[in-house]
Amino acid sequence: MRYLLLAILLLARPALGLDGTAILAQVDRNLAPESFEMYRKLVNIEPDGRRKEYVLYTAKKGRDQVLALFLEPASDEGRTTLRVADNMWLYIPDVGKPLRITSLQSVVGGIFNNSDLMRLEFSVEYDVESIQEEGDAYILSLKAKTEFVAYDRLKMQVEKQNLLPVTIEAYAASGLLIKTLRYKDVKDFGDGLVRPGVMETDSPLYIGYKSVILFGKIQKRNFADEVFTLNYMPRIKELR
Repeated sequence: MRYLLLAILLLARPALGLDGTAILAQVDRNLAPESFEMYRKLVNIEPDGRRKEYVLYTAKKGRDQVLALFLEPASDEGRTTLRVADNMWLYIPDVGKPLRITSLQSVVGGIFNNSDLMRLEFSVEYDVESIQEEGDAYILSLKAKTEFVAYDRLKMQVEKQNLLPVTIEAYAASGLLIKTLRYKDVKDFGDGLVRPGVMETDSPLYIGYKSVILFGKIQKRNFADEVFTLNYMPRIKELR
């Protein structure tokens, strides 16, 4: 009886050790520090090959505060976005005051929406409903914690070795596939941060269109709470 019990425990150990919530939290940390600054280039590609490019400076503090400053093109220079928890704003210098925006809108057009551009950590917005092993990957099924999250469900493929996302399928509450995110080109950003340098997305709702984010410098940095306020939005360029 004792040996039977031991055998059962040994067989169960891998399953008991598969903690989807812990894996998702580690994915967040492997993608970026909790507080950081970074530079990104976003490219929208149309079916006829036309491209529109943006360069953004981004800062994040803690788990629910993130902002972005548009550096290029010249027509958008100085525009800023701010997200605090589920609240988002856009500041346009010519308008002179922050405007409310939503997660499913897009200040850059293309397939990436505001939630993609100002993403909070996955473990902040989603619960892990289930986890499976498929070869060298974990498959996480995620459910939005609130109705304010842009996607009701995510199916995330995470490579086991480095616990980094490979693909993420984003679904509406109806079960409709909205878009697929693909993470590519893993590289060393310094200070122990090794993560994908490229994120691409396409959508069955926009046949022939594609959007790409190229990640530049990502490094730890602490910010004062004042930085993530509406009053500071016209001054975000002072952070650089």
